[in-house]
Amino acid sequence: MAFNAQRDATPRDIAIGLLVRREYSRAELAQRLKKKAFDDDAIDECLDTLVEQDLQSDARFAASFVRSRILRGQGVIRIKGELRQRGVDQETLNDAFTAVVESEHVDWFELARDTLSRRFTTPGETPKERAKRERFLASRGFDFEQIRYALSCL
Repeated sequence: MAFNAQRDATPRDIAIGLLVRREYSRAELAQRLKKKAFDDDAIDECLDTLVEQDLQSDARFAASFVRSRILRGQGVIRIKGELRQRGVDQETLNDAFTAVVESEHVDWFELARDTLSRRFTTPGETPKERAKRERFLASRGFDFEQIRYALSCL
């Protein structure tokens, strides 16, 4: 009888296969394993073991996620929202933010300015054009003060 990789795979096999490609939060891995019809006890046991072996870490996932989103030109509001959606708890989220912002010396005002200047060359001549730029930065997760600063620099 031939080995069927999908059918005969354990929760650990699938989780390791996912983690080889990129970091995942515990909640994301649990969700993916549930789609493969594993029972909750097997999933929890597998994920507990992966955490114990330091193969999965929400802290490492959060730090990696924050770095990647900063490089994409996203602001605090959006990044934190996306981390919450991925099941990262508030303490882990805050710790990751603090660590990354300090190590990378992130200036959110300058990031907003850079993000805006990559898309637009002027602050907008009409209120409609200005509003378009404000919506762009707001959708990227920047707050009002950061948006105002970015617009004043164009």
